[in-house]
Amino acid sequence: MNPWFKARLQAIFSRQEKAAGNSARIGLSLVESENNFLTGAQSASSLPRDRQAYDRLQTMLDSLDAWRYNPLARRIIELTTQYAAGGGLHFSCANEGTRRFLDQFWTHRLNKMNLKINQFCDELSLSGNLFLLLSTDAAGMSYVRVVPATDVAEISSRENDVEQELSFLLKTQGLSAETSVPAYRPEMDEPGNEGFRDVMLHFAVNRPSGSQWGEGDLTPVLKWLARYSSWLEDRVRLNRFRNAFVYVVKAHFSSENERNARQLQLTANPPAPGSILVTDESEEWSVLAPRLEALDASSDGLAIKKMIAAGVGLPLHFLAEPESSTKTTAEAAGSPTYRRFGERQRFLCAMVEELLRVAVRRRSLVDFSVDREEPIRVEGGDVSARDNRELAEAGDRIQTVAAGLLDRGAIDQNEYLRLVYRFMGERLPGKPAA
Repeated sequence: MNPWFKARLQAIFSRQEKAAGNSARIGLSLVESENNFLTGAQSASSLPRDRQAYDRLQTMLDSLDAWRYNPLARRIIELTTQYAAGGGLHFSCANEGTRRFLDQFWTHRLNKMNLKINQFCDELSLSGNLFLLLSTDAAGMSYVRVVPATDVAEISSRENDVEQELSFLLKTQGLSAETSVPAYRPEMDEPGNEGFRDVMLHFAVNRPSGSQWGEGDLTPVLKWLARYSSWLEDRVRLNRFRNAFVYVVKAHFSSENERNARQLQLTANPPAPGSILVTDESEEWSVLAPRLEALDASSDGLAIKKMIAAGVGLPLHFLAEPESSTKTTAEAAGSPTYRRFGERQRFLCAMVEELLRVAVRRRSLVDFSVDREEPIRVEGGDVSARDNRELAEAGDRIQTVAAGLLDRGAIDQNEYLRLVYRFMGERLPGKPAA
């Protein structure tokens, strides 16, 4: 090495050590590995409020592993899907040509949207992102496929608006180069000889403002799921060893050979559980068992499970843990959970509406019976049967009050109907959704 260059480096390192103590020397002496190679690195294409690519990928893989191997994690995802999408989604459209095409699109053997809705919800809950690849043939029929979020390396958007996505960089299997798929834009709808250009739609939940990527529902509780699993495994081992014991036989033996002979005799014919053992005064029998004192550990497991339940927004009785024996307490604890499931269902409905609008826009370019401007409405099933009972009671009560106001001339017929429909949770026929 050039002596001048070496002296220059030593001077630089000396100034760093004086400013930061020994931290610089310790940092430079660390062995570079996969665990610390990207520590502190910042991707040029990532946003400040997004996770780093390696951290985001690891979180998604950890969530998938938890869903595969942890029964509690799988149940959390299943509950969200069962309540938000389990009742199915149904679309409505006034235009006959548009509705006929949507029926074909929905039930097409390569789409099977009734089955894909649950897949959409599972992917959203696990990774926080849903990437839909839309392929359209020359006849205007579109086909939808879910691209795993772990296969998307980068999202490109406009410099002045992070929500206007332009393209998605996909990882490819093998040694070939990465491929880029454009985000859907209406001006791209130009059919070619083999059909329309493939495009991608991106939807995200749990996404902080100013971020491109969402986060899965299991992300904040991954470490607590791991801790609960480890605690439960240790508890099973302790309880197994609690019941383990050995017999200790004390006697006066004249030689080591006599002791070994007696031990071999007892090993060959050990006392059966519940049997009666009679010995003379020359032998003293006792039992040696571990004293693990693990009975009080249940409060530790409950505390970890409470942290998991709070992190995913579920009451404990949804996770096989009867927190209270009263029905009133259980119903009150379930109200915020149903509200969360309802919000996820509304997100799914809005997402499917956007997907159907894109499919209709593309079809309208080759089929003039399809109206691309026709409003499409998607609705889900009831999140909870209890909501129907409460809405029915509210509608019955407001009907009595509103009828009295109508008789006195305080309101007109339209206002009377609006109040009744409003408290029943329905929209007035002929009126847009609120």
